[in-house]
Amino acid sequence: MISLSLIISIITAFLVSLFLTPKLARYLKDIGLTGIDMQKPNKPEIPEMGGPAVIAGFLSGIFLFIWIKVFLYGKTTGLVEIFAGITTVLIIFLVGMLDDISGIKKIKGKRKGLKQWQKPLLTLPASIPLIAIMAGNSSISLPFIGNIDIGILYPLILVPIGVVGASNAINMLAGLNGLEAGLGVVLTSALGIFALINENLFIAAFSLTFAGALLGFLIYNWYPAKIFPGDSLCYAIGAVVACVAILGNMEKFALLCFIPWFLELILKARSKFKAQSFGKLRSDGTLQAPYEKCYSLTHCIMKLGKFKEKEIVIILISLEILIIILAFNLVKII
Repeated sequence: MISLSLIISIITAFLVSLFLTPKLARYLKDIGLTGIDMQKPNKPEIPEMGGPAVIAGFLSGIFLFIWIKVFLYGKTTGLVEIFAGITTVLIIFLVGMLDDISGIKKIKGKRKGLKQWQKPLLTLPASIPLIAIMAGNSSISLPFIGNIDIGILYPLILVPIGVVGASNAINMLAGLNGLEAGLGVVLTSALGIFALINENLFIAAFSLTFAGALLGFLIYNWYPAKIFPGDSLCYAIGAVVACVAILGNMEKFALLCFIPWFLELILKARSKFKAQSFGKLRSDGTLQAPYEKCYSLTHCIMKLGKFKEKEIVIILISLEILIIILAFNLVKII
């Protein structure tokens, strides 16, 4: 059941993010932290690092939720897990900010941030808070096999893989106005609702509060975007997904919901991770796939017909909603 404290935390996160995002956009523009909107005719420079506004909204909402639960109702169950999750998200967020800020300097007109091999290594320490509290359930359920208890291997191996994998995966299916944030709102909302159904209120608050903050940002990131998420926000979205899945013992549901990013991984691997998700702008405003082969889900949609940037994003978000609906039904079966 949705509690009043949860509603208040979601609204707070949304309003803080909504208020701070345009102010952050102006600041980023002033200091030159911008990216080129590749799929617009005039190639405008857009502020690029929306993470701080969303994180500020998330922290405002989740700490208000904790204060209400602890000081007004005296409930402390789950606080250790929540603070470990917050720490993981903040570490990931700082790594993303480092990547964004290091990209202020442009070489031959292109931003130069962290190298691809550096990103997984730098996001790896973010799993330490979850490892320290032995987060998650070491008993995993496999289709046709049943439950297997892998013991210490879960926090030492699977938790780091989950954190690093999820945080870096969000950045693969990206590049279109509203895509990362739009998919992120749908995904974190679904995880929060699943946690709520399973009566895990603190984990639900963690996920839904972030979804509220992300929605406030999405209003300015939607087509035509006035601000880009940057790596700081993309990493943070993935970190929240990983923390919620691990802390809420809902890995199976999260993996099902994550299918689009698994497909994107396979497609990007075909190009040895050199291809981008962008399309070529036609004179009628639609996007054309830049390669003969599909190296992204965005390219696959472009090959299905003539779609504008916003339409491609809506199709992908609709696909994710459909997958989530299936996941709610399949998780009970497998």
